[in-house]
Amino acid sequence: MKTEKEKMLAGEPYDPLDRQLSDERRRARLLLKAFNDTRDDQIEERQRLLGELIPAAGAGTWIEPPFHCDYGSNIVLGDKVYFNFNCVVLDVAAVRIGSRVLFGPAVQIYAASHPLSAELRKTGLELGKEIEVGDDVWIGGGTILCPGVRIGARSVIGAGSVVTKDVPEGVFAAGNPCRILRNLDDESA
Repeated sequence: MKTEKEKMLAGEPYDPLDRQLSDERRRARLLLKAFNDTRDDQIEERQRLLGELIPAAGAGTWIEPPFHCDYGSNIVLGDKVYFNFNCVVLDVAAVRIGSRVLFGPAVQIYAASHPLSAELRKTGLELGKEIEVGDDVWIGGGTILCPGVRIGARSVIGAGSVVTKDVPEGVFAAGNPCRILRNLDDESA
């Protein structure tokens, strides 16, 4: 029989009030509090806390506080990833970010979801869908990535977009809902 954590990571309905999951979220909250309370002259401490929170963070990762996430342990970051101020990652499923990815302020990444059926929602069970962002992507400020989306390498998502569907490689996409506006691989700048 699967644990609630195993169900959660497999994208199956799970009980978010499970003791193990509650304890892991509490640990993340304590690390986030310490991280978000660091001063700009406490870079080493900030990076140490980041390593505890997100063990799979690549070299040169930089996250501006405040930052918020559910677990941290379900986030995988490539090298030189940058999160601007006030970003949120609901990482109840894997959130995989490539290298050299830029996140504007207040970007929200929602791997967390709920059943569409009111009857199923009454049970209190939740679920998650993995999110993936390829290398060399820029996500504009205030963008929301919805559960299960994939953003292809080299793409740019315009500020304030709501990404509900996959975005291919090398495009500029924007809007609510987010849609492809042009192919960047055909442009020189």
